[in-house]
Amino acid sequence: MRQSNGKPRFGRFRLYASGNPANQVYLCAMAKTTIRNIRTLSLAELETWFEELGEKKFRAKQVYEWLWLKQAQSFDAMTNLSKELRQRLSATFTLPALTVDATQYSADGTVKSRFKTHDGHLVEGVLIPTEERKTACVSSQIGCSLSCRFCATGYIDRKRNLDFDEIYDEVVLINQQSERIYDQKLTNIVFMGMGEPLLNYKNVMKAIERITSPDGLGMSPRRITVSTAGVAKQIRQLGDDKSKIQTRAVTTCRQ
Repeated sequence: MRQSNGKPRFGRFRLYASGNPANQVYLCAMAKTTIRNIRTLSLAELETWFEELGEKKFRAKQVYEWLWLKQAQSFDAMTNLSKELRQRLSATFTLPALTVDATQYSADGTVKSRFKTHDGHLVEGVLIPTEERKTACVSSQIGCSLSCRFCATGYIDRKRNLDFDEIYDEVVLINQQSERIYDQKLTNIVFMGMGEPLLNYKNVMKAIERITSPDGLGMSPRRITVSTAGVAKQIRQLGDDKSKIQTRAVTTCRQ
């Protein structure tokens, strides 16, 4: 559209209802649409999307396996799909996978990693090896809203919660390190990294559901420990959800 001086007008434009300026309706010239993270879709939702696309229903299961069993970090990695279908997925959904930004190796075998999120935040995870087990220490938040004096994260303002699939990615990446370095899969997971897990309750529980699911990492819930500074309301919620989530959570005071 153009202004009275003939110059183009960008940003907002106006429509007049029945020629009456009093009934102006303002519209945005460029509508912003949010592309959905594909890992937030259930298998049933993927099946519906593929059917609406005119594709066979089994394609949904193929993609779901790539996302969770095979831990694909991009649509291009889904090699049993046609190039055209992969391009369609990429145009419709996002797959914001966590990446390894830096790694430190200690003399005792501990491997500390700095992960980068899709929006540029940094979060840490640690592989802790012993003869009996290989443990992943994972984070649940970027920064922390608590201020435990002995914890370095307590001095970092909380930027945001980690999404459930980002927590899942932490475990996947640390498991890959364990297999590469020690030729063993992870045996245990502890939520004792950055952040207070129970202040990101829904994402932590959803991540644990994916980690323990047969169509995810298939780990035993008995080998997962959630550490907390003591968020009473969520501790009670954890107890209420215990049988449903099928997770054993051990709470320890970190103040």
